[in-house]
Amino acid sequence: ERQAMSERFMIYGATGYTGKLIARTAKAQGLNPLLAGRNEARLKSIAAQHGFEYQAISLDEPEALDAGLSQVDAVLHAAGPFSQTSKPMVDACIRTGTHYLDITGEIDVFEACAARDEEAKKAGVMLMPGVGFDVVPSDCLAAHMKARLPDATELTLAISGLGHMSHGTAKTVVESIGTGTRIRRDGCIVAARKTPRREIDFGQGPKNAVAIGWGDVATAWHSTHIPDITVYFESSPQLEQMANMGRIARWFASLGPMQRALKKRIEQQPEGPTDAERREGYSVLFGEAVNADGQLVQSRLHTPEGYTLTAMTSLEIVGRVMADEAKPGYQTPSSVFGPDFITEFEGCNWQDLNG
Repeated sequence: ERQAMSERFMIYGATGYTGKLIARTAKAQGLNPLLAGRNEARLKSIAAQHGFEYQAISLDEPEALDAGLSQVDAVLHAAGPFSQTSKPMVDACIRTGTHYLDITGEIDVFEACAARDEEAKKAGVMLMPGVGFDVVPSDCLAAHMKARLPDATELTLAISGLGHMSHGTAKTVVESIGTGTRIRRDGCIVAARKTPRREIDFGQGPKNAVAIGWGDVATAWHSTHIPDITVYFESSPQLEQMANMGRIARWFASLGPMQRALKKRIEQQPEGPTDAERREGYSVLFGEAVNADGQLVQSRLHTPEGYTLTAMTSLEIVGRVMADEAKPGYQTPSSVFGPDFITEFEGCNWQDLNG
């Protein structure tokens, strides 16, 4: 039914790992996006594989960007690190009245979009960053926990099963080294003095988990207004290494030369998980809400592998935006589509652990 629509959308950053995967999935679903990005040669080859139109546009060319966006109703922005690419794209979307979707997991990008809520409403534009694995499943889980315990004062989210990272994701992690571990306390985002740790049962007994400044520290508050939020990842040697870095080591790693060296090392790694690794992979997310009386609810959410899920959720949200389900202003996935949105995807299911 969606194909009957003449509306179009743009995938910007269609030459990156996730952008290519989304383009391939769009083709399989019979969608016809306009592919865009900086590198004409790479765009041309991807567009040719799928029979899509393409336009080489750089984010520092506002006129070209506006001309490209004026041909579409929504952009699915997949070119990270979004700390650098999000603002020029949001600016252009507000100028052209185009709905903005991206696949970021970066706290600062979510907060920057939230700060432009009024501006977006006036332009009739929806800003919904985080329409992929960051943060659709965890955001729906946060809203689910809030529905189970409406007077919750404390929310814990935890994620396991993150396998290979794409270059973009890895670079984002490298960029965040200097900020320390960010958590939300009394409604405000703060850097933890010491990285929080705890044991979490993802379904196979308690596992060590390390707090990380993940996107939900920003978004879960907008979705639930629970004042205290901490996000954990199941521990890995790399995460332990980052968590154990002292202030001086973090400062050193955040300097330009070190950042460039670390990012160069990322470029030499595989681009992201193979199709076989994605098929075999899966994630389990854990949610816990506690109220002032100490009453506690816990749930688990099982999902397919992260990049696979990103292609599924981002394109479904694009489709809903094209079907006039967008709400102008800054939005989170659960605030528009509800907590159960995630369960509409194959391989996603809840498990309430008590109550």
